[in-house]
Amino acid sequence: MSEERLLAEVHDDFGVIRVYEVGPYRILEFGEAVEQSCVFVADPAWLEYDYTRAMLLGALCHEAPESALFLGLGAGTLTQACLKFLPLEDVEVIELRPDVPRLAMEYLGLTDDPRLYVRIGDALELLDSAEPADLIFVDLYTDQGPGVGHLAWNFLGACQKRLSPGGWLVINQWAADDGKPLGAALLRGLFHRHYWECPVKEGNVVLFVPADLEQTLDHDALKARADALAPVLGYSLQSLLDVVRPAS
Repeated sequence: MSEERLLAEVHDDFGVIRVYEVGPYRILEFGEAVEQSCVFVADPAWLEYDYTRAMLLGALCHEAPESALFLGLGAGTLTQACLKFLPLEDVEVIELRPDVPRLAMEYLGLTDDPRLYVRIGDALELLDSAEPADLIFVDLYTDQGPGVGHLAWNFLGACQKRLSPGGWLVINQWAADDGKPLGAALLRGLFHRHYWECPVKEGNVVLFVPADLEQTLDHDALKARADALAPVLGYSLQSLLDVVRPAS
């Protein structure tokens, strides 16, 4: 097993952020050994975790997204993948901790892409000032687990309303012991049971939420887009497609 090497350690108002190198990977860690992101140094757009691959699958629900909003950056691997593989023209990121994007650019391969705009602040406060987007990703985790936004009715509803027509909201939701997403009752009520779930091996459930009730998930089109992307991704999304289910 490769030796772990500390590359950076930062203390801010929210705790500790560390970046480690382990073999060909670099790890972003919050708090006491809570791994947030894993980057394959040779290709920072490579998605190592199933939950990030499931979130990319959620992005493929949209036929041709031009804009995306990321609420929570982490190491930026999902952002990098979406910039690399989707026809995006404008990408906005809202990240709570100012050192996270700096460390992502310095150590984790996040590129200064001209399409990318990063704002520092609380997503719950800054959402209203964000541009509407075809894709909105919610991934607001701390060293204690999911941030309050993952169970905030008004915030999650506002995320859906911020979508452009035909857009998709992709939420990396914690899973409860029964395998359902955290706050399942709230989510069913808020989104009128009109969303899809993709459980992943890390223990999360990624939600695909359309902009409105008239919009549905076209499984055949989603599979076709995922299959077309597989050769350039270097991996298949089929195992995730196989477990996508209607809201439970």
